[in-house]
Amino acid sequence: MSALRSQAIVRDSASVDSAMESRFSCRAFLRDTPVPRRLIDEILHVARYAPSGTNTQPWKVYVLQGSHLASLTGEVCEAFDSVRFNQAVPSGSHEEHDYYPRTWQSPYLERRRENGWGLYGVLGITKGDKEAMHLQHRRNYQFFDAPVGLIFTMDRNLRRGSLIDYGMFMQNIMLAARARGLNTCPQAAWTEFSGIVLRHLGATPAETLVCGMALGFADEAARVNTFQARREDPPSFTCWLGEAE
Repeated sequence: MSALRSQAIVRDSASVDSAMESRFSCRAFLRDTPVPRRLIDEILHVARYAPSGTNTQPWKVYVLQGSHLASLTGEVCEAFDSVRFNQAVPSGSHEEHDYYPRTWQSPYLERRRENGWGLYGVLGITKGDKEAMHLQHRRNYQFFDAPVGLIFTMDRNLRRGSLIDYGMFMQNIMLAARARGLNTCPQAAWTEFSGIVLRHLGATPAETLVCGMALGFADEAARVNTFQARREDPPSFTCWLGEAE
């Protein structure tokens, strides 16, 4: 890219907007449709331009495919089932950082419930059907059949600001994927089994698990992918101070 980045012109703003508006948490992928290495390289190449405080660039990405992906999903699914059916917590089943609050309050509680029951409604899962809920949650640990699984880690010494930087990096990945006809699903669920995941990756003791992400081509025939989470309109979260000149 030219050093004069401020002079770059985005001529097709509609395509940029479309990439953002069409991004969704895809929960069913075409397992047997591989993602070319070239596309993954392109996505990571452009995603690296995400901003980070003092240019720390705190991200580290593990790309899992084939047997490595199958091995990880198999081990974590077994651990997840063990927790559900045996009430036993396997070694390595713990969260290293809190993603969600310990106590939910309005309006986040209502949004969470609306999202959860909306998704279950599309899938025909009724309240109290714990088996169906377990199986749907388990799909997280199969990367929803995506042929590519991404696991993100960062140095344990870094703090909250680096997580903000990380979010912008991951958003770049998701938008770059959409620009290439791919879909994604960011997944905090992997942090519940961080010990197992980090061991499987061969990560160093200095690394902590941030989250995972499924990457691939969406299964457009899957009912689950028709679910659309509602978004708040800007007036509900925007405060205007002063007047434009």
